[in-house]
Amino acid sequence: MRVLISGAGIAGPALAHWLQLGGVDVTVVERAQQPRVGGQAVDIRGAAKRVVERMGLMPDVMALRLDERGVATVDDRGRRTSEMPADAFGGEGFVAEIEIMRGDLGRVLYEATRDRVEYRFGTRVTAIDQSGDGVVVRFADEEDGGQERFDVVVGADGVHSGVRAIAFGPEADYVRPLGAYMAWFSVPDPGDLDHWMYMYNAPGGLVAGLRPERDGIAKAYLSFTSAEPGLERAPVREQQRRLAERFARARWRVPELLAAVPEAPDFVLDSISQVRVDDWSRGRVVLLGDAGYCGSPLAGLGTSLALVGAYVLAGELTQARGVGAFAADQERLREYVATATELPPGGIGAFAPQGRAMIRMRAMSMRMMLRWPMKQILAGQFAKAGAFDLPDYEMVRS
Repeated sequence: MRVLISGAGIAGPALAHWLQLGGVDVTVVERAQQPRVGGQAVDIRGAAKRVVERMGLMPDVMALRLDERGVATVDDRGRRTSEMPADAFGGEGFVAEIEIMRGDLGRVLYEATRDRVEYRFGTRVTAIDQSGDGVVVRFADEEDGGQERFDVVVGADGVHSGVRAIAFGPEADYVRPLGAYMAWFSVPDPGDLDHWMYMYNAPGGLVAGLRPERDGIAKAYLSFTSAEPGLERAPVREQQRRLAERFARARWRVPELLAAVPEAPDFVLDSISQVRVDDWSRGRVVLLGDAGYCGSPLAGLGTSLALVGAYVLAGELTQARGVGAFAADQERLREYVATATELPPGGIGAFAPQGRAMIRMRAMSMRMMLRWPMKQILAGQFAKAGAFDLPDYEMVRS
């Protein structure tokens, strides 16, 4: 069986790892010229931790784990208004026990598979032609009209999936913007974060965050509410201009973060969106991770869904040896995905309050999260990541 995976982020290489163990011939294509670096911190929690352990990669992940002690909200002057230590809720709170930079996790997965999986960087899928016995795929770099046949094509290429657009239809049919944008970028570590992540809210639905990485680098984000569509597709300079315009009156560290934006080598702005696809497969094409089911950064379980989803899809594919796996894959994951992609209480409104009164209430609710009865309520929310029993597949024992 030949499987083509589009996307070399997290879900794609994780799927490739398991498929090659099951004797599948795997090719991964990625539009970036090389493995992606940087990105924000992601967490590995719940069932995803068990997947990484079964992969034998937990020591590599732990060696690159960030030393984050918790998350705190701050006011205009930088004074803490609430805090949640990383060990709250058994290490499954807002900041998890295992936090790692997205690029570092991607590199671990890539290094673990590169010798047994064919990776092609700097290209993407441009056409898919399905038949009864295979899928003919064309790629962006094949000017001479060359094409290849695969048994299965997997779209693991994120919220703005190219494979989904080709095989399923327009992005607007599946991506639901939640009314806000978020920009991520690296800045010099100010030196006084003390291993804590800080969050700041300003009136008008503005949110700023700063968290330590290592080697003198910190990761920042700036988020703002907006009903205007399409800013994620605007030129970068226009995105940065709009960002500076919206945050012009914000305080705390925002002025210095804005000053760092033009020089940031990894600046990315995107809409905060959910992805909803009723059926994750079309013929011999199947979606994995954010391409098929994404709860947005607010839900916070994208990495867990990518790792668990890759494990289950690979297990079903290696058992069924074909498209018969897709129904079983979705049936096994349906409830877990539905729960994990639910927005936390309040959604965007709770994340980015519009007025000062709501900002104060948000800080107060954060303080109450470690007390009864809020602690018991939130314990159920944070337990979602582990609410899945991993099946045993032959590929794990091979």
